[in-house]
Amino acid sequence: MEEVTKVTGTTPPPLLERRVRQRQPTVSVIKSKLKQSVRCSVPRVRSTLTGFFPVVRWLPKYRLREYVWGDVMSGVIVGIILVPQAIAYCLLAGVEPIYGLYTSFYANIIYFIMGTSRHVSVGIFSLMSLMVGQVVDKEMFLAGFDLSEDSLASGPNVLNGSLGINLTAGKLQSVELMGMQCGKECYAIGIAAALTFLAGIYQVMMAVFQLGFVSVYLSASMLDGFATGASFTILTVQAKYLLGLKIPRHQGYGTVVITWINIFANIPNTNLCDFITSAICISVLLAGKEIQERYKDRLKIPLPTELIVVAGATLASHFGELNSNYGSSVSGHIPTGFIPPQVPNFSLMSRVALDAIPLAVISFAFTVSLSEMFAKKNGYTVRPNQEMLAIGFCNIIPSFFHCFTTSAALAKTMVKDSTGCQTQVSSLISALVVLLVLLFFAPFFHALQKCVLACIIIVSLRGALRKFMDIPAKWRASQSDAIVWLVTMSTTVLISVELGLLVGIVFSMICIIFKTQNPKVSLLGRVNDTDLYEDVEEYKNLIPPPGVHVFRFQAPLYYANKESFLKSLYKAVGVEPFLEMTKRTKAEKKAKEMAMQQAKANRDNTNGEVVVGLVQRELDFHTIVFDCSAIPFIDSTGMATFKGLVKDYKEIGVSVVLASCNTSLIDALQKGQFFGKNDKDMSSMLFHTVHTAVLHAKSMPSATKSKSEDSVV
Repeated sequence: MEEVTKVTGTTPPPLLERRVRQRQPTVSVIKSKLKQSVRCSVPRVRSTLTGFFPVVRWLPKYRLREYVWGDVMSGVIVGIILVPQAIAYCLLAGVEPIYGLYTSFYANIIYFIMGTSRHVSVGIFSLMSLMVGQVVDKEMFLAGFDLSEDSLASGPNVLNGSLGINLTAGKLQSVELMGMQCGKECYAIGIAAALTFLAGIYQVMMAVFQLGFVSVYLSASMLDGFATGASFTILTVQAKYLLGLKIPRHQGYGTVVITWINIFANIPNTNLCDFITSAICISVLLAGKEIQERYKDRLKIPLPTELIVVAGATLASHFGELNSNYGSSVSGHIPTGFIPPQVPNFSLMSRVALDAIPLAVISFAFTVSLSEMFAKKNGYTVRPNQEMLAIGFCNIIPSFFHCFTTSAALAKTMVKDSTGCQTQVSSLISALVVLLVLLFFAPFFHALQKCVLACIIIVSLRGALRKFMDIPAKWRASQSDAIVWLVTMSTTVLISVELGLLVGIVFSMICIIFKTQNPKVSLLGRVNDTDLYEDVEEYKNLIPPPGVHVFRFQAPLYYANKESFLKSLYKAVGVEPFLEMTKRTKAEKKAKEMAMQQAKANRDNTNGEVVVGLVQRELDFHTIVFDCSAIPFIDSTGMATFKGLVKDYKEIGVSVVLASCNTSLIDALQKGQFFGKNDKDMSSMLFHTVHTAVLHAKSMPSATKSKSEDSVV
């Protein structure tokens, strides 16, 4: 492990010397951690409580004059945006509009108390609403409820391939739930509340057991493809409202395909009133979005386009009596006030326990990623574990108040950031705006058409659907990421949202494994008279060291890529030890036979010179240097591979040395006794740099010979 110097009879001191680290026994470490965790003191209790409720830390330091205007402005604007979205996303969740308002109200208050991000807006999110709605519809269908709009299907042209029965035949009006008769609306929110409670429990458990690392397996390309695929699914689910078609949501796989088949089959039943209203609303919403984007530098606040559309459409529907005159579907009565809290139904939880897992993972993944993104942008830090606790309790507590699953929402978070938000006081203001609607204005939305709500949802997906245009750029940037995006998006659209998430995670992991199984390998050459060595195929004017092959393997060496490592090495150096030994054995055997024949012919038993000439085998190198700088770790299989290479190449007169190993790799090699007993061969087999290893190889006795010779028979 030291620089090669001229032999002077004394061993030079090592250039680098490892620190001696004494590890404490595992039992004592566990005892000390347990002792520290159960220790109780006033400062510790205070720190725990303030850590669990961050609002206690920052609210007393609130700078009223500096922060209040931005927080009030952003809170009011987000609240105005939130109200129509809360009502609209209930279409996705399969519950009544009032529950969307409840969800937005409670989630904002709880995150205000427990969140560590200053800018994140937590509440209803289209993707969460879609996933909740799919579970709600599935369980209601299994319970026997009629899922058709207004209890009427659009006629015989309704396809439900997953179950193959007529959905309009269901006559179930209520089921018994917790000792009470529960109708369609009651059962739907009961399922949503049970699902939300379980998702929150999972998130809190993940926070308690420090399982936030799960989010690292959700790559950006996978999440992007999943969100885009889910957005297209949302568009598909909402398309029927644009045309006023009463088609029940398909149960099972292939929702998008079956829904579009049903839509095209029922186009003759289109409600012209809903269609015209949808065209007008989408035009106004898109125009508002374009104006907002084009003049965002001049506009101090976002245009409340959704609120304007909702107000105008509600007035038009009320005074035009569109429901009674043209059969247009409307939101219906939205009560004021609050419903008494109720414990989520535990009998339903066993049925939705698995469905809650993807909800919990996606919810916390979006929340933590958005929190960290906006914290980095605005120069502060967040605590991911506390964020998981916060979003968990944003689901657990509201589930007692008839709410469904929540998450951080990108669009509303960006609005908060752009309108001067400074702290989570803005969330409290947004909750007050929703509270005003709950207490006073909710009944005024009675005549609001469902097609208007669908328009709001579809236009809000515009950013996600634009990602389809980015596919060429993704492909140019990284083909593997583009493939992960396409596979995840396609699975989400063509099969189901849940399977899309699972397939996306598994496929992205497979891509990583594939990369490690087929990494880039290269032979290195020296840059002129420097100590730098690089890939001879990538750079010009590099000189390979004579008699030495410097081999670089750019991946961990473990059981899955051992064969790939060996094949690439043999191909690069041009010599496979086993085949070389086989050739030499055959040559030796043939030489012996020829020697015996010649001895008989000449009656001479000393033919060594002839045998040497026949057995002689030339190699253009005498040493292989492994550049281990790109090998982060090895396992026991990788260790055995290294040992086998040293042994096999030694038999044909080739030395193997290692260079540029990281400390964890060195420790693994020492534990596996790669350098012999007590690391006796470490100084001759391990070097800090490639150049040092090459110099050592040139100074070895075998380097003085230009060819490797087999033993003389």
